[in-house]
Amino acid sequence: MATRSVLLALVVLDLLFYVPPGRSGPNVYIQKLFASCWRLRGSCRQKCLKKEEYNILCDTTRLCCVNPKHLPILTGK
Repeated sequence: MATRSVLLALVVLDLLFYVPPGRSGPNVYIQKLFASCWRLRGSCRQKCLKKEEYNILCDTTRLCCVNPKHLPILTGK
């Protein structure tokens, strides 16, 4: 009986310490948060849409695509 309780406790602790990766999961809200950039107004994509502009890099392979109205106005020469 004691070994059953210990085994159950170990299984519960193992499940509590398991942290699923943020980008691969069924939760759409977590995926959207990790796929956003530029103050949560841009999207990380391989290629920007026609109405979007590339701003910064999200990682080594994806661009941060932002609607131009959300970008700051550039001044100077």
